[in-house]
Amino acid sequence: MVDPAPLVLPYGPEAIEIAAAAIRDGGIVAVPTETVYGLAADAGDAAAVARIYAAKGRPGFNPLIVHVPDLAAAEALAVVDDEARALASRHWPGPLTLVLPLREEAGIASLVTAGLDTVAIRVPAHRAMRALLAAAGRPLAAPSANRSNGLSPTRASHVVASLGAAVPLVIDDGACAAGIESTIVRGREVLRPGPLTIDHLFPGEGRGPVAGRTAAGPRPLPGEITAPGQLAVHYAPAKPLRLDATRAAADEWLLGFGAVAGDETLSASGDPVEAAARLFDALHRADAGPLARIAVAPIPREGLGEAINDRLARAAHR
Repeated sequence: MVDPAPLVLPYGPEAIEIAAAAIRDGGIVAVPTETVYGLAADAGDAAAVARIYAAKGRPGFNPLIVHVPDLAAAEALAVVDDEARALASRHWPGPLTLVLPLREEAGIASLVTAGLDTVAIRVPAHRAMRALLAAAGRPLAAPSANRSNGLSPTRASHVVASLGAAVPLVIDDGACAAGIESTIVRGREVLRPGPLTIDHLFPGEGRGPVAGRTAAGPRPLPGEITAPGQLAVHYAPAKPLRLDATRAAADEWLLGFGAVAGDETLSASGDPVEAAARLFDALHRADAGPLARIAVAPIPREGLGEAINDRLARAAHR
């Protein structure tokens, strides 16, 4: 017997109300954000959050990001110091996640924080996630809507291909603009690079005190996980992935960049913003294609290239 496919609804008021009702009933819903599609549930409902972990096959030591509508909602859940508030005021709504001390009275399920005394919080900018937050009236835990360690989804079709009937409802609002997951910051440390670079976050200060964990940096052990997206193997296709390739072997599909044309290109002009937006979509196509392996052209590590290389390094780690 073939598993039933999830219900896919185009973004609109009716879809949001159906999704909000599912959230209020303890269900899970896939919804787009400006970064990637997320798998959302009420962050205060332990059973609902457990459904996220079960659908994804996600390890319980890996915490989730909580999405809220504004800074005031974040302050109800976490202790926001002046430095974090300054970052939030500049970059929320947007692709910035702050790891903050959890308030005892926050009412967040311990599964969300993986038992830590901190919580990762973001105020998203995407219209679909913001509408769902308003309609549900609850903070939403929402990791990427894909099987754990698999390629992140930037289209509704990616969610369906990865999770199938494990997610009952998907809201389709087209491709995600940023294409990679949010930047995660704790204090003055960047735990995961993302669309907001260090120069965006701390302009004119250089890299020293905020370099954090980068694509070339240390990989934490399970007991050292302090934020989402820190596993050594993550965002990975099923096929082997080779980095810094200037030409393809006979059995490889080459994703080009700049002067390296490839079988398809992430950005012919060498634009890292364009490459980030196309990255996971291109990896999904290559993973579903006829060739046995995937290769990716060199991408400079400066600026947004740091986040792209972080995702590629984790995708290639075996």
